[in-house]
Order: sequence, then C-alpha cells, then structure tokens
Amino acid sequence: MNPTLSTQTQSLSADIPREFRWADVSSMVWMQIAIVAALFVWFFGYDLWGMVHRWSTDASWSHGFLIPLFSLYFLNQKKEQILSQQIRPNWTVGLSLLVLCLVLYPLNIVQFKFGYGRPILMIATLIAMIFFLGGWNLLRYTWLPAGFLFFSIPLPERLYAQITIPLRMLAAEASAVILNVIPELKATVSGVVIDVVYKGSPLVPGLDVAEACSGMRLLMAFVALGVAMAYLHDRPIWQRLILLASTLPIAILCNVVRVTVTGLIYVLWDPRYAQGIYHDLLGLLMLPLAFGLYGFLAWLMGNLYVEEEAVVPQVIIRRNLSQEGKK
Repeated sequence: MNPTLSTQTQSLSADIPREFRWADVSSMVWMQIAIVAALFVWFFGYDLWGMVHRWSTDASWSHGFLIPLFSLYFLNQKKEQILSQQIRPNWTVGLSLLVLCLVLYPLNIVQFKFGYGRPILMIATLIAMIFFLGGWNLLRYTWLPAGFLFFSIPLPERLYAQITIPLRMLAAEASAVILNVIPELKATVSGVVIDVVYKGSPLVPGLDVAEACSGMRLLMAFVALGVAMAYLHDRPIWQRLILLASTLPIAILCNVVRVTVTGLIYVLWDPRYAQGIYHDLLGLLMLPLAFGLYGFLAWLMGNLYVEEEAVVPQVIIRRNLSQEGKK
C-alpha cells in the first residue's frame, strides 16, 4: 500500500466535519434520560395533567399543545452543538438550584398555596435538572427550548381577566373611531360595548367586545411564535429584539381589525354573520394577517443595509511608447 496515499486519505478524512446524529447516543444514555423523565412525570404528574386538560378545554390556551413541539424542534436545531460537547454534571450551582426547586415545590403547595407557582416551579426544576446533569455546556444550548415551555402555562383566571379588560376597551375605542368614519353612522363606547346608531336608528343590542375578542389568544400565541422566529433567524441581536417587541403591537392591531370588521358586518350586512362560527373564522383569519405584517417587518429590516462587494484594487501598468521607440 502506498504510504503517501494513505496519509493523504487520512488527511482528507480529518478535514470532513463529522455529522452528529441522535442515533449516535448510546443506549445507556437514553436509558438514563428515560429514568429521569419518568421521575419528572411522576413528581409533577398532577400539574402536567392539569395543563393538558386546560389546553383541551380552553380555546384560549389550545396553542399549548404546540409549545412542546417547538421546544423539541429548537433542541434538534442545536443537535450538532449539544452532541459535540463534553457533558459534565455541575455539583455546585446546578445541584443547589435543583434542591431548591424540589424543596420550594411542596412548600408552595402546603404553605404559600400559590397555584400559578406550581407549573412555574415545574419548568424551573426542569432547567435546574439540565444544569445539574449537563453543566454549563449543555445549559447554554438548551435553556431556550426549556424556557420556551413557559408559554404553555395558562395564566390564572384573575390575572387573565385583568389583562383582557384593558385590551377589550382598547379594541372598542379604536374600532369606534374607525366606524365613525362611515357616513350616517355614529359609534360611542361604554366600557367594552360599542353602541351604534346607523341612519338615525340605534342598533340593539350594542356590539359587545367579548373576552374572546380581547386578542389575548392571538397575543399569547403570536408572542410565543415571535420568540421562535427571532430565535431561528440568523440576525443581529438588535433586529431580534425589535422583532420580539413588535409582536405586541401587531397582535393588538390585528385584534382592532377583527373588532372593526365584525362591527362593519354587524351594521352593514347581517348581525348573524358577526357571531358564532363566522366570528371564530374571522379570528382565525387574523393569524395570516399577523404573520404577514411580521414577515414584512422582518424583510424590511433584512434589506435595510446592502452589503457592498469588496472592491479589488487594480494595478494599471502604463507603457511609454515614445521612450521604447528611442531605445
């Protein structure tokens, strides 16, 4: 065998980057992961079941089923970095945080009795567990997939109502301003109800901006997806922050459009098409509008600066023909 050829082959093999796959993980590691996952489900089973039940019965939180899938997708996006790291447990900070979370969880149930704190502590325990078992090398690539699960936690009813009422009032005020542009139509707002007088005749009952029209459902789902898009796109940090901050005004704007269109249908067409399945369908149509506005903003920022091609300096050689003729 030619030793030179063998050396060249080894050199070429070394230059080819190794492709890491989840199948390369040993069965022993998968078994350890399964045991840790089973213990986690056993310890937090009641809260896990409560969240799944809320997702399946409350349409405002039905997006919760998608959040774990997004987390797994984010995890797979960092597959190369995770599998190439030297994983070592963190016996100081990681173990301390894990013990703290495991102590606070039953203490909250018995002493503090803060219901919303239970799922929060569950996700915090998951992050602490990752930190303890994998150290900083694992946490730096998994903190967002794990932290993204916070978007699946339903808000307490009282807090949810406190947030939705201002959103409903804002949508009612903005929609009334737009409706007043229509000739022979006068819209006034009383709380979350838009009273409409069209061609001198009041429409009874008034247009009630219900809790479903608060935009909270769109807001929670869109903010979660906005974080996902900002994380997946390879952009400067300032562009990611702007994209993330834009999710709130875009969601509010889309909800104002929804309430306004509902009001127009209620006044100018037929009230029955402003409720029931038609009302829900109009709400679903706001998602493409929101993503269209978000995509336009992302495209706009991506084209703000045009990279100039590097100009290669050219060396110009001039020949003096008169001097060459004398020679």
